[in-house]
Amino acid sequence: MKVLIVGASGTVGKAVVSELGQRHEVVTAGRSSGDVRIDLTDRASIESAFAAIGTVDAVVATTGKVTFAPFEEMEAADFAVGLADKLMGQVELVLVGRRHVSDGGSFTLTTGVLDRDPIRQGTSASMVNGALNAFVMAAAIELPRGLRINAVSPGVIEEAMGSYGAFFRGFDPVPAARAALGYAKSVEGARTGTVFRVE
Repeated sequence: MKVLIVGASGTVGKAVVSELGQRHEVVTAGRSSGDVRIDLTDRASIESAFAAIGTVDAVVATTGKVTFAPFEEMEAADFAVGLADKLMGQVELVLVGRRHVSDGGSFTLTTGVLDRDPIRQGTSASMVNGALNAFVMAAAIELPRGLRINAVSPGVIEEAMGSYGAFFRGFDPVPAARAALGYAKSVEGARTGTVFRVE
């Protein structure tokens, strides 16, 4: 398969490239690195990238920004970051990409453990992750041409604990390589409308 991986330079993205690259042609993408540049907050950027790449068999998104801050300090603009980037960025990737993915191909989006296990200062992430899970389940029943869509919702990533560990006390971290198996299950499997939880 020809697989587009957006966010390929990140911790999870690198692990997914390593996993899927063993068996498939991988096209890497990101805001500032990769085979092609994609800014998920800019629809024209997504359209331009697909025009350059051509048809793919699978699209994987392992990226998305949200705001971590105390809820009492959060304003609408703080929530707007996650809504515009992680939520609508991944939704736009599907909206544009559905015309560039081959029959029977797939989309795999990224949510995360805060969709079901909230933490202090993580309200935006929990909201966005939950919305993406619902989008995946709903879009799956309407995508044409046998296209599939799933999400991977990993626990906190072990390699990121140096940066985020203080927020995730008591969580059992997941190695990025194990999280990557969820993406392989989505891309190479047959299920659709599923949130693959890797814990």
